[in-house]
Amino acid sequence: MADAYINVFLNDERIQKIQGLGLSDRIKEISGKKAIQVEMTKKDQKKLEKGYPGLKFDATQACVLPEKAEGVLWKIITDMKSVDVMKFAITKLYNPLAGRDIFGRGTGQH
Repeated sequence: MADAYINVFLNDERIQKIQGLGLSDRIKEISGKKAIQVEMTKKDQKKLEKGYPGLKFDATQACVLPEKAEGVLWKIITDMKSVDVMKFAITKLYNPLAGRDIFGRGTGQH
């Protein structure tokens, strides 16, 4: 069981794409909408919270990514033909140096 989830809500086009990928069994009904859930660990959750300030998790420990990040995740899901993509996706979604000065710690610059 996952520690947390990313909800990716589906429109008709995305539902057809998911069905074409053979992932129909992964479609769920969430708040009256069709969605797929990408499972993640607590560590992934902390990275996403750090990378996307203001990211909210609901009572089921699920969140919805900002539009641009969701687009990146959607591309990864369709390219890999799986929703078990978090190990790879976190490397694309989380930039540990975002917002840091180019002369941050460890560069030897003062």
